[in-house]
Amino acid sequence: MPEPETISAPTDTHGRPMHDLRISVTDRCNLRCTYCMPEEHFGEKYEFLQRSDLLSFEEIAMVARAAAALGVKKLRLTGGEPLLRRDLPVLVGMLREIPGIEDIALTTNGLLLPQLAQPLKDAGVDRITVSLDCLDDAILERISGRPITSAQVLAGIDAARDAGFTKLKVNAVVQRGVNDDQILPLAEHFRGTGVILRFIEFMDVGTLNHWNLAAVVPAAELRDVIAARYPLEVTAPNYAGEVAARYRYADGQGEIGFISSVTQPFCRDCTRLRLAPDGDVYTCLFAGQGHPLKPMLRAGATLATITDKLRGIWTHRSDRYSEIRTEASVRSEKVEMYHIGG
Repeated sequence: MPEPETISAPTDTHGRPMHDLRISVTDRCNLRCTYCMPEEHFGEKYEFLQRSDLLSFEEIAMVARAAAALGVKKLRLTGGEPLLRRDLPVLVGMLREIPGIEDIALTTNGLLLPQLAQPLKDAGVDRITVSLDCLDDAILERISGRPITSAQVLAGIDAARDAGFTKLKVNAVVQRGVNDDQILPLAEHFRGTGVILRFIEFMDVGTLNHWNLAAVVPAAELRDVIAARYPLEVTAPNYAGEVAARYRYADGQGEIGFISSVTQPFCRDCTRLRLAPDGDVYTCLFAGQGHPLKPMLRAGATLATITDKLRGIWTHRSDRYSEIRTEASVRSEKVEMYHIGG
């Protein structure tokens, strides 16, 4: 497929460039986490997208190729649970061949990594992030809405390590009164392992997860809990716009991070575009409406046309939801997290 003519990278109305594309490959998941896909809304009768509604691998690759022409360097595969998408390593291989793409990451709940970690590594995934909100199995079952154990998730992390992944992260969403007693156990478990643990503030993504500000444990409080037991030192960001505030243990036992979208928003540095499994593009995790690309793709649009469409979407982007969050905006209709990833 011919490459579009090289152009200068566009910026949005706040001067932010586009560097990252998050690709949700499916809206399905094998868990029903309360902050993402609560069981009361996503039970057995819930109708997910049909296979024909999903973008094909070729369509996803075309969008990624267009994004790369506009300056995107990093791709992240998400869901739903991305490992439920059949033949996912095939897509990874296609994305790996795109000129300009320097990094392919994947976020998963880890349950299927024992089967898929090696094929994903062989196909070209560079980094894996696993979601694990606690080590206590009773709490984990309540959060996940399914009878899973922390041992199952940890087995997935071990499988990724065995497959050769050296860049592994664990994300833990903390909710007050739910799993805030698991902060130290998680830190103690991953200290010294080479796995980077990141704590995430409970966010008001979508409208179905019963979010309320009282349930948010501020990142500063999370940091202080850890630092009281294990002194921390500030670490410089890996790159401009990195979402996690990075720290290292003063005794040399590794790194830990804190993501504070609620209490310390980082909208001004956001360089992320999101592609939903049905082909809609979103310019913010908290967006209410997307920009449909599937009709264009299935009508035979050229790579140059898709590139031009993405450029137009990005240059008109003005999102800064977390900086201007209000009670009214929290209640407004927003795309659900399972549909566009975290």
